[in-house]
Amino acid sequence: MEENKNEEVAEIQEIEESNEGIKIANDVVAVIAGVAVSEVPGVASMSGGFAGGISEVLSGKKNLSKGIKVDADEKEVKIDVNIIVEYGSRIPDVAFEIQNRVKKSVENMTGLKVAEVNVHVQGVKTERENYEEETEKEDKE
Repeated sequence: MEENKNEEVAEIQEIEESNEGIKIANDVVAVIAGVAVSEVPGVASMSGGFAGGISEVLSGKKNLSKGIKVDADEKEVKIDVNIIVEYGSRIPDVAFEIQNRVKKSVENMTGLKVAEVNVHVQGVKTERENYEEETEKEDKE
């Protein structure tokens, strides 16, 4: 029994040593975090600032890392998430869910330890804004 345990520990150490040469780009971590955040109920959108919005419009693609800043060392990662919350959502619950999902996703997919997930609420999207967007889309059609 003791020998099996020692063999398992040796295997884990070998795997960790073999992963030392792998460097995961911050953009990859940001996309993983962005997908995790987009699945949280109560998040209306990501808040990426002016430059992020222009690049999204020009490229025509949805930027999955919009509103996410990643600060990575060799072993641990700090992630800042900027969001706009849907009106009526309980902000502490949304933030807590984001922290849990981002931490779990990034750690499972990359093997890096997530030291911090900071959630910054940049605004609240109201029902009136939703109505105005829908009428603009109908006018264009």
